[in-house]
Amino acid sequence: MKPVITHHPEEQAFYAHLNGYESELTYSRPEATVIDFTHTFVDEKLRGQGVGDALATAALAYARAEKLRVKATCTFMRAYVQRHPQYQELLA
Repeated sequence: MKPVITHHPEEQAFYAHLNGYESELTYSRPEATVIDFTHTFVDEKLRGQGVGDALATAALAYARAEKLRVKATCTFMRAYVQRHPQYQELLA
C-alpha cells in the first residue's frame, strides 16, 4: 500500500499518511528560487515501507515543477539525492 502524500505550503511541509500514521518532510525557503529540505520524520510503525522515499519523490517533483534549486540540510534528503542521479541537476 502506498502512502497518501499531501503538501501544506503554509506549514512548509509534505505529509505522508498510511495506516493511520503520519510522517513528514519539512522545508524552508531561504531564497525565492531555493527550497531547503530540512527534516524528515517517518513514524517508527512506517519505517522500511518506502514512506521516506515517497516523501522525497513528491517533494523533489514539486521542486522540479516550480523550477526551484534544492538544498538538502536533512541528511536523509542529502543521501536520497546522491543515490538518485536524476535529481542532481536540481541541487543549488
